[in-house]
Amino acid sequence: MSRKYNFYAGPATLPLPVLEQIQSEFLDYKGMGMSLVETSHRSPEYDEVHNKAVSLVKELLGIGDEFSVMMLQGGATMQFSMVPMNLLNAGNSCDFTMTGAWAKKACADAKKIGNVNVVFDGSDANYMTLPEPDALQVDPNAVYLHVTSNETIGGIQWHKWPESGNVPLVADMSSDMMSRPLPMDRFGVIYAGAQKNLGPSGMALVVMRNDLLEKCNDNLTAYMSYKTHAPKNSLYNTPPVFSIWAFGLVMEWVKNNGGLTGMAALNEKKAAYLYDAMETSGGFYNCPVPGPHRSLMNVVWRLPTEELEKMFIAEAKAAGMVGLKGHRSVGGCRASIYNAMPEHGCQALADLMNTFAAKHG
Repeated sequence: MSRKYNFYAGPATLPLPVLEQIQSEFLDYKGMGMSLVETSHRSPEYDEVHNKAVSLVKELLGIGDEFSVMMLQGGATMQFSMVPMNLLNAGNSCDFTMTGAWAKKACADAKKIGNVNVVFDGSDANYMTLPEPDALQVDPNAVYLHVTSNETIGGIQWHKWPESGNVPLVADMSSDMMSRPLPMDRFGVIYAGAQKNLGPSGMALVVMRNDLLEKCNDNLTAYMSYKTHAPKNSLYNTPPVFSIWAFGLVMEWVKNNGGLTGMAALNEKKAAYLYDAMETSGGFYNCPVPGPHRSLMNVVWRLPTEELEKMFIAEAKAAGMVGLKGHRSVGGCRASIYNAMPEHGCQALADLMNTFAAKHG
């Protein structure tokens, strides 16, 4: 089998060593005589897998028992509801930054649950820019300030976190979680759907500061309450066993490849291949995102015509590079280059961009 370079935004490429380990252990996990996905989620074999995944999250983020780590079903989309349901109690409010498609969805759900104050709206700039860190007028009484750390469709990313004073940040990090070190003392909650940068689809990672956990709403149905999941170590009900197994293996792969510092250096290098190809194309490629806000995870660009874009995507596919068509809402091209995208994948794409520009520019 000749593996293709998978630039899809999600489900996205996974580390090859992780896939190979899953393949080798899937039918008979560590001599059990059965697959891990067949055994009880209360078994000692799964218990080890589950707890190791939690431990690796804490180790990689550099956090201790002041945070709870939860691995839940429903993806990040369910967190759009769970976060405000748990934290937006009667009489309080939260602040929101409106930075693109995913922030808009999270904000729309939060508004159905409680009081929301939008402190930044990037619609006038077509969601292609972000505010300066100290430019937001954050309500000092807000329960939290919500940010979407990386917008997969627009290709913008927070590289400097907003200054929010004593108001904790809540961040949807679905597309850049574990891609760089984080100042965890600034965050109250981070959450991420797994299928972009953490593993296969089927779970969401939620990391919550325990002082916020204690303030969560007590009048929720069981599954929608963080107070249900945190004390039970995400084992209130049958967890998504396969997704958590794969997620733990991905976290181990991240650790073995330099941790979050190593990932950050690699991701900067990978993105540079593509942005450099654009900058040296003499205007043939155009990235609509200003330099300071360009994503290291989702690189977006346009060609002079839609016909040329179709030709480029076809040539890339023929060369073993798939998933480069931009989101249907914006068009153009997009390369999702999450942690597991190898450096040589970005080199190959940049080489094709250079060749194509020289031929058609």
